[in-house]
Parts: sequence; structure tokens; C-alpha cells
Amino acid sequence: MKILLVEDEVALSNAVKKLLEQKGYLVDAVYDGLSAVDYAEISPYDLLIVDIMLPGLDGIQVIERLRKSNLNTPVLMLTARTAISDKVTGLNVGADDYMTKPFHSEELLARVGALTRRKGEIVLNDVRFGDLSLNIESAILSRGDDSVQLSHKESEVLKVFLYNPTMTITTELLISRVWGDDSEATDNNVEVYISFIRKKLKYLKSNVSIKKLPKIGYRLEVNEA
Repeated sequence: MKILLVEDEVALSNAVKKLLEQKGYLVDAVYDGLSAVDYAEISPYDLLIVDIMLPGLDGIQVIERLRKSNLNTPVLMLTARTAISDKVTGLNVGADDYMTKPFHSEELLARVGALTRRKGEIVLNDVRFGDLSLNIESAILSRGDDSVQLSHKESEVLKVFLYNPTMTITTELLISRVWGDDSEATDNNVEVYISFIRKKLKYLKSNVSIKKLPKIGYRLEVNEA
């Protein structure tokens, strides 16, 4: 299960991230509303945990924007505000649940568990594009009866493309999503893994290719026979 945590208090964010990771969740943490929208729209999550008071866009605006773009991921809203009107506003724009700060870790885990179980009923294990199918859990890439095992990094890179098949993906976005904003990864790291994936696409004789657009990024293409 993968969670996007949106909390601008770094110490609290680190504590919540550690708590969730100890329970086996994969957690991405961002600290402002605009980054939250970018992350949520570019990669699938099982749950969003969103603070209300954020720089850039506030939590209400984040939830509202994501719901308008038809993103149905469950949202747990965090707020230091205790007024009923604030909670009602959050729920009305599309939050599924809310917690007020400060909160107990046991209650947070219970609410996260309830929301991710609900989402888990509709999560798909396979992502398909062209003649390809990627199993998310096993990282096995298949074309018909043929398959090949991807490394973790190869799978993470390819997932960014498969979840956004019509987008041109920049090198900066790939580094952010796969290596992390604080990593020392460079364009060369991206090029190396794109090369690895291309070799496996060639091995599978897939009609899908990854095209490089100079100074722009990369894009998936289906090569018709």
C-alpha cells in the first residue's frame, strides 16, 4: 500500500512517515499543496493524508482540485482547526475522513487501515499498454506468453510511463518519482535505466517503445506493424 503524506511541519511529517513505514506502508512525503497535486496526479496512491494549512494551495484546495480531475483516491484530512464548519468544508469537497491535531498514533493507524482496505478492493495488480502487461507486485513484464523480470528501479521507471501513457515525462520528474528529490541521481541514471528497459522491450518483441524527445523528455509510443 502506497501513501502520499502532505504535511508542511517537517518534524511531524517525519514522525508520521516513520510510523507508517514501520507498519509496512510505502510513503512519499511532500510539504506544500502544489507538490501534492503533482504527485497525486502522476502516480497512483492508495491513500492521501492531507494537512489543511499548507503553503501554496491549502489542503481544501488540493482536495477540491484532485476531485475535479476525477481522482478518487481516499483522503484523510488532518487539521488543527476544531470548528465543525472547517471539517464539513473538507468533507464536502471530497475528503473521506478527518482527524484533528494532536492525534494518537493508534487512531491514525486505525483510520489509515480502514481507508486503505476500502481502496484495496479496487486496486489492479496489472497495468497494460499496447501489447505489454506489468504486474505491479512481482515486477514481471509480459507480452503474450513471454515475460521478463524487471529490477525494482526498472519497474518504478516503467510504472511512471504506464500510469501516464499519453504524457511526455521529463527527466526531472523521473528522478523525483523514482530516486527522490533529495537524491544525487542525474540525467545519466535515467538514461541508463531507460536503456535497460528498452533492451527488455526488444527481448519481448513488444510494439511499445520509449522515444526520447531532445531537451523535453521521454514518451511511450506504440509502433504499428
